[in-house]
Amino acid sequence: MRCAGPIYENPVPATCTIVADGEKRILLVKRSVEPKKGYWCLPGGFMELDETPEQCALRELREETGLSGKIKLLLGVRANPSPMYHTVHMTGYLVNEFSGTPVAGDDADEVKWFSIHALPEIAFDSHRHFISIYISANL
Repeated sequence: MRCAGPIYENPVPATCTIVADGEKRILLVKRSVEPKKGYWCLPGGFMELDETPEQCALRELREETGLSGKIKLLLGVRANPSPMYHTVHMTGYLVNEFSGTPVAGDDADEVKWFSIHALPEIAFDSHRHFISIYISANL
């Protein structure tokens, strides 16, 4: 018997945040899991069911850094290839109002503020893209 309906193979939705302080530093987390274990990246992760992208971004921020934040603006949307998930659909946000003390949690071994002029190697293309938007827009 043939199925008359389409079969959808969809990208996996995820979000990340640029958390910026008053000194134009951004907060990065060192990954404790593959892919790219040991590399630095923006706080972020995969959306859950019944969750908006904004809720996902703020939940992942809290889980990975201990910070609560408020989204200022949408930086953009990217689709990037992934060896594990085929395609990740990444949405990036800027957070410049936050509270709490950064502490590594969930999928992070370390959390640290970096000057935009002295960034380490960033794990993912989409994260590098959102960082370049942040820097070039002088937000």
